[in-house]
Amino acid sequence: MMNGKTLRDAIISGANNIQNNRESVDELNVFPVPDGDTGTNMSMTIKNALPELSATADTATVEEVAKTAAGAMLRGARGNSGVILSLLFRGLSKGLAGKKEVTVKEYCDAMKMGVNAAYKSVMKPTEGTMLTVARVAQEKAAQSETEDFSELFDILLEAAKDTLDKTPDMLPVLKKAGVVDAGGMGYYIILSGMASVIKNGIIIESLTEKAKENTVVPNAAGSYEADIEYTYCTEFIISKKGASADAIKLRAFLESIGDSVVVVEDDNIIKVHCHTEHPGKALEEGILYGSLTNLKIENMKEQHKGAAAKAQMKREQRLAPAKPEKEFGFVSVCSGSGLEALFKDLGTDIIVRGGQTMNPSTEDILEAVNATPAHNIFVLPNNKNIIMAAEQAVKLTDRNVTVLQTRTIPQGIAAMLAFDETADFKANGVGMTAAFDNVGSGSITFAVRDSDFEGKEIKKGEILAMENGKLSFVERDVTKALIKLTRKLLKSGSSYITVIYGSDVTDETAQAAFEQLRAKISGDIEIVLVNGGQPVYYYIISVE
Repeated sequence: MMNGKTLRDAIISGANNIQNNRESVDELNVFPVPDGDTGTNMSMTIKNALPELSATADTATVEEVAKTAAGAMLRGARGNSGVILSLLFRGLSKGLAGKKEVTVKEYCDAMKMGVNAAYKSVMKPTEGTMLTVARVAQEKAAQSETEDFSELFDILLEAAKDTLDKTPDMLPVLKKAGVVDAGGMGYYIILSGMASVIKNGIIIESLTEKAKENTVVPNAAGSYEADIEYTYCTEFIISKKGASADAIKLRAFLESIGDSVVVVEDDNIIKVHCHTEHPGKALEEGILYGSLTNLKIENMKEQHKGAAAKAQMKREQRLAPAKPEKEFGFVSVCSGSGLEALFKDLGTDIIVRGGQTMNPSTEDILEAVNATPAHNIFVLPNNKNIIMAAEQAVKLTDRNVTVLQTRTIPQGIAAMLAFDETADFKANGVGMTAAFDNVGSGSITFAVRDSDFEGKEIKKGEILAMENGKLSFVERDVTKALIKLTRKLLKSGSSYITVIYGSDVTDETAQAAFEQLRAKISGDIEIVLVNGGQPVYYYIISVE
């Protein structure tokens, strides 16, 4: 039999194990664009249960422990992998309802409820993913006749590892990249952490928490400062002295002396941003490519003293629930001051800051829904990795909520523009969905890792053009990529183009690119340039 204390310690150990190994799981992602990263999302999801579990008494039942963990994980679920993980534990919790202790058979039956819940949450489950690893592990465990939990977890781990090793044969994209499924690996790591308690009675320590304990400077500013590997934020613009100026080569040098490197190039200038201990070396290398202007060097450790304490205060300022006062309300997910202002202008009540690389949790979205003063609320995730978290939030509120399946910012904008205040909630849902389905979405970003994706060899730092969420082509020049991608998005009957530039593009560069694009687009098509201020994407393109 397993009691509540053992289950509690096992989940804590599993959470610590994925937290310690999240970066290695992140690196398994085969898609080269910056994203929410599987290991990080799974770690943040299960980590959300740690405070409540740590406060749970040793005398708690398995029902109480499982319910506590499942509730906290559901609220903290981030990204698709995080939502699936939370549902695995939610099903487990339902299976352990009413139990003080649990037998091996009862635990296996409860795991099956978790697997079923996770599969039902995905419209078209793909085998070769985390779902497969969890399902096969549970099935193998259920087929065994053991009554010993130590043996059970040996079976679970063996089955999970064997299935994980087979995921490249189930998904060609994994085999081509030479990796196993990231979500499956994350689940195996959590099981391994739990097994440490079940088999040996040892809770795996959190290396992050241990590092905090050993930190010499105890104040918030010092903790924040310790996370900064390079001291100086260095920025400058190069006025190119010739066609030989190679921004890719410059980027490679800057990455050798620092991190957070951003190099944006057009026909006349190269904009540079990096964090380094040697700003002088960055400037010396930059001057080889042309004359330098707009130099800025800041000491981040000095600049951000007290930033951690301020961030904590900000986290504590939660949105208060609002009493419904109007018929319709809107919650939109986006990041960037310009985009936030745009969605506000279109009628959004509450902005949830997030998007690519910053997936908000179910609780973040739930809080925004409850703070919206309306009886009927539309939620616009504007990112495919946020939709599942938004759908889980719907189940936790008493408001009438519809999650529109917007996967991009342009789709979200189109949906908001299509809202008809004279129509009812259902009719608006249909109309807004039809509107965003007809929008062509493009984005220009950069590769965060070397990759061979869909037959295309991609090098870290190269410019990626995404057409309706899929990789379209690779470029070396951001402006050229913008023009080429926009033209690919045009269809017969297209009449309106919106170009939204991000935080890593200067106003001057954006305007110059806009003029070049306008010169290349023929016909009676209106083109609008908007400062979105978004991270990650140099440009977001909407074609209607």
